[in-house]
Amino acid sequence: MTLSFLFRPAFAVILASLTLASAQAAQSPMNNERLGTLILRLDENAEGGSGFWRATVGGHAVTVITDENADRMRIISPVARADDLDPGLMFRMLQANFDTALDARYSIARGILWSLYLHPLGSLSDEQFLASLGQVVNLAASFGTTYSSGGLSFGGGDSSELIQELLEKGLSI
Repeated sequence: MTLSFLFRPAFAVILASLTLASAQAAQSPMNNERLGTLILRLDENAEGGSGFWRATVGGHAVTVITDENADRMRIISPVARADDLDPGLMFRMLQANFDTALDARYSIARGILWSLYLHPLGSLSDEQFLASLGQVVNLAASFGTTYSSGGLSFGGGDSSELIQELLEKGLSI
């Protein structure tokens, strides 16, 4: 008996949805208390609390901001000064936002280029938070090379060809 049917995209999507739904049903809604516990497990030196934390993850500064009343959560990590970005870099970041940034995004606010992730707070699972935090850090770390938040690419965009060009040039990514 072959298990190849398990790898059909439609089945994978359904399985992932069921797994996610059952995991979320087992947890109470995310709140500042539980989020703070997760952040302190990642960085025991994290500062802040109850809606605003600063931590270091993978050598990158990250800030987590929440608003329980508005049911929102935001993870940000500074990448570069916005004044230092030329039009080519801006164009490349928009390409990455389409396919390799996945759930994280590049954005600009207050003169800073940020790696950013937004999500409703209450429906956020522990696993989603940790994965999202990883995406934000990866996107910040890969700025200037692959502009990627992880090993996957959504596809259909320009990034795959650009990454292949980097590989062919022998650049370290």
